[in-house]
Amino acid sequence: MQIKFNSSCLICIVGEMMNFRQLQTFVLIAESGGFARAEGRLRLSQPAASRQILALEAELGIPLFDRIGRRIKLTSGGEDLLQRARRLLQDAESFVERARALKGGQAGTLRVGSTGFHIETLLADFLPTFRRRYPSVEIDLIEDGGARLPERLRRGDIHLGLTPPVDEDFGMRPLAPNIGLAVVSSKHRLAGRKVLEITELADESLLLLPRDFASRVHFDTAFHIARIKPRVILESAAPYALMALARTGNGVALVPSNVRIPPGSVRVLPLVHRGASIGRWTVVAWHKQRYLPPYAERFIDELAAYCRHNYPGLEFLKHAPPLPRPKETSNKRGERL
Repeated sequence: MQIKFNSSCLICIVGEMMNFRQLQTFVLIAESGGFARAEGRLRLSQPAASRQILALEAELGIPLFDRIGRRIKLTSGGEDLLQRARRLLQDAESFVERARALKGGQAGTLRVGSTGFHIETLLADFLPTFRRRYPSVEIDLIEDGGARLPERLRRGDIHLGLTPPVDEDFGMRPLAPNIGLAVVSSKHRLAGRKVLEITELADESLLLLPRDFASRVHFDTAFHIARIKPRVILESAAPYALMALARTGNGVALVPSNVRIPPGSVRVLPLVHRGASIGRWTVVAWHKQRYLPPYAERFIDELAAYCRHNYPGLEFLKHAPPLPRPKETSNKRGERL
């Protein structure tokens, strides 16, 4: 099979011309679940996107979607080709990024996945300095729950992800510990503690983040190990709503230490179970089988240096037992970052 790239973003496959943008449209529509949902990401009107899909189906000779009224669903052939289209797009992007890196490695786009917490309390202050030092590097932020970011890395949606430690498919650089905190009213019976054993929450009304947050996974695991069935009165993706309720005596809010704690009459207690802190380190992770451009490596170095003194919540570590530091791993070229 011969594959050639030209300035029109066309792929020549066995003598047939396939428009590269048609593949991008196909993948985005499939991932979004329909033309309407994909419209914002595509920056195309629905009729234009529909024409691209029809042209691609005509070129391939097979239907990619079943049309059911106004709904669409991938055909079996479409499901098979979706994975291959993703790989082809990722390979093409890696090809272009590699060429840029060989030219000097000073310019390109870096997609960074992060939770909303880290965007607010870490990246918002870090990025201006990085952009001043590397003005030719464009940073695209993708917000998602910490539990979903590894899959985003695996699919190639992002180059780097700020996550808890990940599996052996990924390289990672530890940034800082991220421990679990209990936020209570200053008048709460537990407010005088320096740390809080999780078993003391057995009879408390709890205010928790949803389960797609990595910190919620840590809390649920600790409850399971301690054989506690938590009494959850509210789940909310807004930690400030949880802490506002805790401040006024309406329960105990459990949040990770990387959230910004509002000033006011609250007490913040590191959570432990049998003397061990609850939580994980935050790492910056990347997929070892994908090319990592030099400007991504510089981003990792700069972010790690920044986090040593500026990671949110470091003040809460004074009374908390230290979390085990994960091992730093190498990039795919076998070098330590």
